[in-house]
Amino acid sequence: MGDQAEKKSRSIVWPGRPYPLGATWDGSGVNFALFSENAQKVELCLFDESGEREVERIELAEKTDHVFHCYLPEAGPGQLYGYRVHGPYEPGNGHRFNPNKLLLDPYARDVHGTVDWEHDHFGYEMGKDGDTFSEKDNASGMPKGRVVDTSFTWGEDRRPDVPWEDTIIYEVHVKGFTKLHPEVPEPLRGTYAGLASPPAIEHLKKLGVTAVELLPVHLFLDDKVLVDQGLKNYWGYNTLNFFVPDPRYSASGRVDEFKTTVKKLHEAGIEVILDVVYNHTAEGNHLGPTLSFRGIDNASYYRLTENDRRFYMDYTGTGNTLDTTHPRVLQLILDSLRYWVEEMHVDGFRFDLATTLGREEHLFERGSAFLDIVRQDPVVSQVKLIAEPWDVGEGGYQVGNFPAGWAEWNGKYRDEVRSYWKGDGGMVNELASRLAGSSDIYERDGRRPYASINFVTAHDGFTLHDLVSYNEKHNEENGEDNNDGDDHNRSWNCGAEGPTDDEEINALRRRQKRNFLATLLLSQGIPMLLYGDETGRTQNGNNNAYCQDNETSWMTWDLSENDRKLMDFVRRVIRIKKNHPVFRRRKFFQGKKLPGTELRDITWLTPDGKEMTDKEWNTSYARSLGLQMAGLLEDEYDPRGRLVRDDDFLLLLNAHHGPITFKLPDLPEDANWVASLDTGHAAGLASRGIFKPGDEYNVGPRSTVLMTSYARDPIPND
Repeated sequence: MGDQAEKKSRSIVWPGRPYPLGATWDGSGVNFALFSENAQKVELCLFDESGEREVERIELAEKTDHVFHCYLPEAGPGQLYGYRVHGPYEPGNGHRFNPNKLLLDPYARDVHGTVDWEHDHFGYEMGKDGDTFSEKDNASGMPKGRVVDTSFTWGEDRRPDVPWEDTIIYEVHVKGFTKLHPEVPEPLRGTYAGLASPPAIEHLKKLGVTAVELLPVHLFLDDKVLVDQGLKNYWGYNTLNFFVPDPRYSASGRVDEFKTTVKKLHEAGIEVILDVVYNHTAEGNHLGPTLSFRGIDNASYYRLTENDRRFYMDYTGTGNTLDTTHPRVLQLILDSLRYWVEEMHVDGFRFDLATTLGREEHLFERGSAFLDIVRQDPVVSQVKLIAEPWDVGEGGYQVGNFPAGWAEWNGKYRDEVRSYWKGDGGMVNELASRLAGSSDIYERDGRRPYASINFVTAHDGFTLHDLVSYNEKHNEENGEDNNDGDDHNRSWNCGAEGPTDDEEINALRRRQKRNFLATLLLSQGIPMLLYGDETGRTQNGNNNAYCQDNETSWMTWDLSENDRKLMDFVRRVIRIKKNHPVFRRRKFFQGKKLPGTELRDITWLTPDGKEMTDKEWNTSYARSLGLQMAGLLEDEYDPRGRLVRDDDFLLLLNAHHGPITFKLPDLPEDANWVASLDTGHAAGLASRGIFKPGDEYNVGPRSTVLMTSYARDPIPND
């Protein structure tokens, strides 16, 4: 009787299909499919609802095109599972199979549990040579895949489809944004639902941003070395699975919570862009844990060194690099991207260390397999694609070298704008290029100004407040003796390191923040604002807060009067950008006269109101610049086929420690200039006095002024 009862309790197993990969519920049962080119045997392990007890182990007897598969007609959503993969343990040949280690399905759509470092997750014997073989089982300390029903009622969800040139990006951490928000219900703070709560969305809408760029939400790992120090991987650039929205940000514990968040942001007209990390995984170098890819097929998933395949090529600084020259790895990445577009309705991706993805045998190639398949993919090619165009390998800095269809984080913009406002000489030439959309970088291959993602600060580095408050990094709390983080920040503390009671220094810092924000938001290209910069968020000088899941990184909502003034200033400058197409050009300036006028589309001016000469462009002591932009946008038409007509603008920048008097340039007919912004004033608002061409305007020390010549009724100064 015992044998008969045992047989009845076993699952019915059908052959199943090799596609799609992962665990797919079709309404009747679940198909399981796992790729491994070099495995000799694969076992599917089923667990009870607690995830603690393995209830059945099924050998996947069917293998098609290196995919092991089966179908369980009695299984359904909620089923927990993992894999044990058998094969040679030959590190020198690149093989690290160890069936003692339960492995997470790379295509799992949801997980139960987290990695418990009290268990042995290493394929070798800890404390011994890395070539040894561990016989310790790790199943009770491993997260299990969970079968999900991917159906969701999207209703009338419509993508905002914001044109590239109208995009304003807000880089934000899901948890850090609302963790301390007093108006978000406490159970929702720091979660996907919190991000979609009315107070959070109200802030985003009032600010005027059109897209949130979320720091990684793919399931990621808290590194053992951090956990041992009582720290966490806050940023999330340590991916364990490319399909699962990390449950640590879920208030409900359901995958649908992320979908609901996207839906609510879409209703508010806000796009969702994901920061994705396909260049490496959380398994680290040859001494890292065996959690998924390494144990499933190490030699296929990772780039290994040629002479000794025990070791990994490391273009990422994390210990390993995914092998994007392997067709199954490319399939994994594209399947993941399509999943997030089609099932999760996200609107774009920012690719971490994208140069790594574009490497072929060794060097970056614009015609690499990864870049080619993304360009031709009918789904992925239609959303916003942003490259972080560098990595740590040879020839890793590739700003300007990604193909058409890609925007890029413009690292040159960040560095040169920082240097200019720091007060470095000889920067006006470079600054002019960045203000005008970086045509020197992007125009040669037919790309547009919106190929440039402009930023002054990002998650990696100082916040804006710290950029004007610290000369040196202060990363002691990271536990690495302040040796981590960048030493070359192009920052300036304005006269004191860190907090000070000196009101003159604090006033200068506030002015410098307004300068950076005005420059960022009024430049051609796409501005990216770091969350909290609009309210003066500080990390106390920490420029590498990747492990600070605490108030060091979380956004503060208890705002001072000066914080509120800064936020109001940001809102106003964003309104100016959104209301005036001259700041959102679809084509680069040409420096030529416009039809029916003596004005050029762009004119660069010295303080005496004359055009810059070649000699003046290269003057090392120059720290001031004028930029006149004509409001008639040649070759830019409205929906009725008329040339777009905007106001004329004059942007005056002075990074000198003393004031500079600018002579205001000529205008057609009887037009006048009106001062719209002046960062030298406490709130950044000018008096809006009227000035005639030829009048002089005093631009204060380290200040930015925006002058407007109205082609229609003035925009209210609200």
